[in-house]
Amino acid sequence: MLTLACLGATALPALPALAQVQASGEPPAIKGWRAETVTAALPQAWAMAWLPDGRMLVTGKEGTLHLVAAGKVQDVPLEGLPKLMTSGQGGLLDIAIHPADKGPNIRVYLTMANGSNSENRTILVQGVFDGKKLGGIKTLFTASPSKSGGQHFGSRLAWMADGTLLMSIGDGGNPPQRVGNMLARDQAQYLGSHNGSLLRLTAEGKPAPGNPLATRAGALPEIWSYGHRNIQGLTVDAASGRVYASEHGPRGGDEINRIEGGKNYGWPLQSFGADYSTREPIGKTSVPGMVDPLVAWVPSPAPSGLVLYTGSAFPQWRGSLFSGSLAGMDLRRIVFDGNGKVVRQEKLDIGKRVRDVRQGPDGHLYVLTDEDKSALLRIVPDKS
Repeated sequence: MLTLACLGATALPALPALAQVQASGEPPAIKGWRAETVTAALPQAWAMAWLPDGRMLVTGKEGTLHLVAAGKVQDVPLEGLPKLMTSGQGGLLDIAIHPADKGPNIRVYLTMANGSNSENRTILVQGVFDGKKLGGIKTLFTASPSKSGGQHFGSRLAWMADGTLLMSIGDGGNPPQRVGNMLARDQAQYLGSHNGSLLRLTAEGKPAPGNPLATRAGALPEIWSYGHRNIQGLTVDAASGRVYASEHGPRGGDEINRIEGGKNYGWPLQSFGADYSTREPIGKTSVPGMVDPLVAWVPSPAPSGLVLYTGSAFPQWRGSLFSGSLAGMDLRRIVFDGNGKVVRQEKLDIGKRVRDVRQGPDGHLYVLTDEDKSALLRIVPDKS
């Protein structure tokens, strides 16, 4: 089994094999918390990240960037942003701050849909934030091949402990959507395409050294794992180095996966979901040689942001994953035992579509809602 030691990082303890997962439905709601509104003035927010000084940057899907401080929202000019495609699920999407930068000039990484409705792709750009504007924006990486339409851009980012950057790329769309001579979803099993994979890049957007598939004939060197439909949540456990992702299935079959380099996560050969048009099952629920999910949800909550909670505001939640939910309008808490097995699920009813969830420097969970005027919410204990 490939461990992070192969990638120049600390080796992880081996985890036991997980039994084939059973699809789970709606989890029970929990209390003991409440949501405070930090601001409700963010246009179509998609992702958030904290600067070293405690202020927050928030992306807007339509191509805007916003600075949030003390509940106030300030627009941040973007200088040199490439052509943005905002049709469907496309737009200005995730954001990540370089972990080594403390100021005054901070490297900011953004993912976005680039191009037109007839020819587009997911790209990674980087600019420098000087406290007022994001300038010098340049393209670091372009996913290949291009596709058409406005579906499945993936586009989550997460830093690993060794300074490399994970970036998710969606499979390109639902049938009858095609990329070249194949259905878009079949790209996820084709290592000559970035579509339907999780990439591992250097901070300069190059293939990270030691990527486990780089020596395989015909494989693109950026690919870290494959067989993904559309990863919309991505987080790294800083203590263990384990990587977790939340992924949209088709009709039914949304997933939480523990990601390891070099592994195949099955899409579209393995799925709990069904085709949108035919209602027929897609693939099998478990295929030898492919990784079973930790969680499979039927019906689909439409997962969004993902974070592993380590804060002090809710000690009883430490070590749990929290997954945002668009269709479910909630946060899903996934609880593990000491062996990494999922033993319980619960939900926090937000009442609005959740686009992103992150842990703030203050140890609280923060939530972005998905609406024309998005709210930024802080989850705090409710002792009433």
